[in-house]
Amino acid sequence: MTQNAFLASTAFSNIAVGSATVSAVYFGSTKIWEASSGVTWTNPDLANASYDSVSLSISSEETFPTDLVVSSDGTKFYVLGAAGYTIDQYSLTTAWDLSTGSYANKTFSVQSQASSPNGLSFKSDGTKVYVADTGNDAIYQYALSTAWDISTAFYENKSFNLSSSSPNISNPYGIQFKPDGSKMYVIGHSTDAVYQYSLSTSWDVSTTSYDGVTFATKPQDGGPHALFFAPTGTKFYVLGIVNDKVFEYSLTTAWDLSSSSYSGNSFSISSQENNGKGLFFKDDGSKMYAVGWQNDTIYQYSTAAAAWTNPDLSSASYDSVSFSVSSQLSIPDGLEFNSDGTKMYGIGQVGDKVFEYDLSTAWDVSTASYNSVSFSTTSQMSAPVMLRFNPDGTKLYIMDQVSDDVFQYSLSTAFDVSTLSYASKSFSATTQTTNPLGMDLNDDGTKFYIAHSGGEIFQYSLSTAYDISTASYDSVSFNSGTQDSNVRGFRFNPDGTRLFTVGNTNDKVFQYSLSTGFDLSTASYDSVSFSITQDGSPADVAFKSDGSKMYLIGFDNDTVYQFST
Repeated sequence: MTQNAFLASTAFSNIAVGSATVSAVYFGSTKIWEASSGVTWTNPDLANASYDSVSLSISSEETFPTDLVVSSDGTKFYVLGAAGYTIDQYSLTTAWDLSTGSYANKTFSVQSQASSPNGLSFKSDGTKVYVADTGNDAIYQYALSTAWDISTAFYENKSFNLSSSSPNISNPYGIQFKPDGSKMYVIGHSTDAVYQYSLSTSWDVSTTSYDGVTFATKPQDGGPHALFFAPTGTKFYVLGIVNDKVFEYSLTTAWDLSSSSYSGNSFSISSQENNGKGLFFKDDGSKMYAVGWQNDTIYQYSTAAAAWTNPDLSSASYDSVSFSVSSQLSIPDGLEFNSDGTKMYGIGQVGDKVFEYDLSTAWDVSTASYNSVSFSTTSQMSAPVMLRFNPDGTKLYIMDQVSDDVFQYSLSTAFDVSTLSYASKSFSATTQTTNPLGMDLNDDGTKFYIAHSGGEIFQYSLSTAYDISTASYDSVSFNSGTQDSNVRGFRFNPDGTRLFTVGNTNDKVFQYSLSTGFDLSTASYDSVSFSITQDGSPADVAFKSDGSKMYLIGFDNDTVYQFST
């Protein structure tokens, strides 16, 4: 599959050149830039995705659909099939709305080349189409004399054989190109891995060569079928038939598969389809489409990231939902969740371990259970009191109350504590505090904060994002001791304009505003608080990704409590 727009991550409008308005730029006959509508890709929120109850049956045209693609403007759908050996075209009267879809009575047969077509991708401007064939283990290239009109397609006598090159790949399924056509990515179904290739001539598969880069997806699904890359090149998604889930992967370097890791996010389509084959996303990431063999139907989902709404502490209420961690933790001090709310983590001064829990229903702590995964911190510290992940779950920070140090750890699999290892990086806060209790960091990893037992919070900058060893004190602090002289846990909202603290002097969550995000020198108390009656020694606070739920852990009862905000 391919991106929805050339240079999709860059927004341009029409450009005036002299008295003319330029809407596209060509190099020879190749379009290298065109004016866009300014669409911005936002990474899908798979944890909170939902079925739109919108679908389109394609059974009259194809009984074994293997992949799908949507045109750049969202008004045309294309389905590849292994029964008819064809690419069928559908029209949508309202862009991206599958409920307005219908068969366009346009088709193109690939049977002369492909004996088992399974992967489909288009060039960004709709003038070329590519088919991955598991019968011959090859990629075939076709041209369209009229862009996005599949009935005008013809074979260009260009292909790339995956089984005769190194590495030897059989059963290629998902296929996608970088927006400029210089890179190609292929899923090998037999090897359960994604492979990266370079094209010396963009969009010409006959010039393909292997980059020597592979990424295994088998830990998540042993039957990967569909592949989709975000236009930014920093995320890709795989649909597998073993678990019937869409899995999300992150790339620290855009389009470089060697920098990939599983993000820990996934979404199940099993309620609609138990044999998923094709996957595609809307150009802004807010919609997802899947097709499979079970029902010969395309399904539409909403995947827009949930917007954060600042909690209203004045009307917060206890959900009468809790979970005891007493079997693992005594005197728990730190509480964390993964990005989609399907995992929870705790740490305490007794036991010196990080414990991991599974939530069968995301963000509902009543469904939590200990998954027998833990990690000992005794090699670095003797009194761990707080823990925080970076956003993608590949780094974990733990603070020691005795040494006044923050230690950094790496996770080879995102949010999986069993893959933790010490990164040999630390930072000492001794100059500012000899009794640290709480900490937090901003989302881009350039700021770090530590709370002192007297209620003062200190601000630090990291010269290298997320590298705690590069931290330095900003000579900026904020004293919240007037509200609680023993602040233990605190959190910022995503843009750093709100701060929430909790302590065990007054057993309340207090709210502050920052006129400049993440700048403690601009913080002020909002005269807003929430009283905690469930535990007399609250130690940390956490929030759901959209701000609608609040979670507190305390060491009177060694329990996590859930609230609506």
